[in-house]
Amino acid sequence: MEENLDNLFKKLNDHTFYKLSASGNDFIVILNFEDKFTFEEKSLLAKKLCRSKFSISADGLIFLEKPRNSKASFSWNFFNSDGSEAEMCGNGARCVARLVEELNLFKSPFYFETKAGLIYAEVKGKRVKIALTNPKDLKINLILRTDYDWFMAHFVNTGVPHVVIFWDDIESAPVEEVGPKIRYHEMFKPAGTNVNFVEIKKEKGKRYLKIRTYERGVETETLACGTGAAASAYIAYKLGLVKSPVNVLTRGGEILTLHIDDKENKLFLEGDTQFIFKGEIKEDALL
Repeated sequence: MEENLDNLFKKLNDHTFYKLSASGNDFIVILNFEDKFTFEEKSLLAKKLCRSKFSISADGLIFLEKPRNSKASFSWNFFNSDGSEAEMCGNGARCVARLVEELNLFKSPFYFETKAGLIYAEVKGKRVKIALTNPKDLKINLILRTDYDWFMAHFVNTGVPHVVIFWDDIESAPVEEVGPKIRYHEMFKPAGTNVNFVEIKKEKGKRYLKIRTYERGVETETLACGTGAAASAYIAYKLGLVKSPVNVLTRGGEILTLHIDDKENKLFLEGDTQFIFKGEIKEDALL
């Protein structure tokens, strides 16, 4: 193991990393256009570098790479903090769009390639708007039985799978207790699912959503989840509970805006991003 880490650090030597955040989701980004790292090395780096207290700390690690699709400016390889690969991450997508614009690598608007498909991005300073992949596999009014309780739930894939449960008082929602039970529920095997608890709020005559999310791969509640916000807004819209555009208040206190194009079956996620810092990875970050 130590020999593997030594070899991995040699590949990282003098390698710049970037730290960005969106709605309380934070990400480490590494440029890998020379294709230095194997899949196994990238997974190991995610587990090592995303650790809180002992390393850089983040919800996920993103590698930017050469695209295979001619329409894309670049591609990404996204890893959760537990080392598992994810198809898509809405807030991560907004962060990398902001980064490549800041570094003058690509000019907005552009497409980039993910496991979930092509993502369209527009960057206007700190504010980034992306077109998510078309929502699919919509299932309304699922009855989920767990050893905690029975739940009326809804499901949609907005790049990654999401369950949505409407809750009267979001602050009392048992996110950490129920989240894992639904995340690993028999109905969603083998991939599992993310779990969103959603309260419908009203202000100045307009409805908006307040959301808490248990994230697959991070295996805890996070301050925000872009694809989760999109899934919640989409389902609330389909149920006739809200109108587009839909504002979603995240656990981190930021408001994300979801634009829903029902005719084209498209979702657009918009919100602010933060470019926190760039730095050099030292050997102790891997220990």
